[in-house]
Amino acid sequence: MSSEDRTSETPGAPGTPQSPETARTHERQGTASGPHVPRPLQRERDGEDRAEATADAPKRVRGQAPPDADPQAPPPADPSAGGTGGGPGEASASVREMTGRQRLAAGLWPPRVTRAQLVVALLLFGLGLGLAIQVRSASDDGALRGARQEDLVRILDELDDRSERLEDEKTQLEAQRRELENSSDQAEEARRQTQERERQLGVLAGTVAAEGPGITFVVEDPLAAVEPDKLLDTIQELRAAGAEAIQVNDVRVVADSYFSGDAGAVTVDGRRITAPYRFQAIGKPQDLEPALNIPGGIVQTLEKEQATATVTRSEKIVVDALRPAERPDYARSSPR
Repeated sequence: MSSEDRTSETPGAPGTPQSPETARTHERQGTASGPHVPRPLQRERDGEDRAEATADAPKRVRGQAPPDADPQAPPPADPSAGGTGGGPGEASASVREMTGRQRLAAGLWPPRVTRAQLVVALLLFGLGLGLAIQVRSASDDGALRGARQEDLVRILDELDDRSERLEDEKTQLEAQRRELENSSDQAEEARRQTQERERQLGVLAGTVAAEGPGITFVVEDPLAAVEPDKLLDTIQELRAAGAEAIQVNDVRVVADSYFSGDAGAVTVDGRRITAPYRFQAIGKPQDLEPALNIPGGIVQTLEKEQATATVTRSEKIVVDALRPAERPDYARSSPR
């Protein structure tokens, strides 16, 4: 039996039986004048209404106007097309005209920097600057960190010897000051100390002969393979160990001496010297000899050049090679 037949035979309906369309209209409008509809029949009608609404939904999704809509009304504008003028065709064309690079540029510029991003950028900049400073300070100490143990030992020994010499010189100067303060004839004492100081400066300048304990260092070079810089390194080692007067063959070595030439034809201050090279140095033998014989020192370096080096201690070394005293052109002595 259909829903319409059941509606027409509903018992208890007053008056003339109503048609199915009239009963459904009364039920939708909620009027009290309609006939009484049983609950099972009401549920069935509700299901039919939902089925009709479901059937109409795809039509509305596909853009079709509902039955009660005005067919002459313009279609709604697409909000995703952007812009205020033109139809959907123009908006779609503008979107297609933008390339991927243009969209990327539009997203990156102008930059949108927040306060948090700015703070993070400043912190990262400070961290990078600190790391750069630390790396640079660490690279300054790379020379000592990469040095061998023998080199570090030699550097420490030289520093200790230099400190001892400075302490001895300080003690001597303090003793001279006390003598000047306590002497009855201060003028005579000052003259004596001046003469002593002049002799010391003459020894350093090479203008007077000197003698004292020291060593003799002889280098045999049968293959003529020893370069001038190796002999200069020997002078530097002796000076660092405390040598006060040095002579090579018959040439006095002073502060402004220089070595030049080639292997087998070495010159000192413009004067040629030949092998064997004989170094005579006045100083503390206990310091001079180890400075030459330390591992990796000048003796081992010369042996790599197929040369032979021998060190001999002596309680009396005479350095008698002299340099002419040069009168300065501009400098004059000062009373203070």
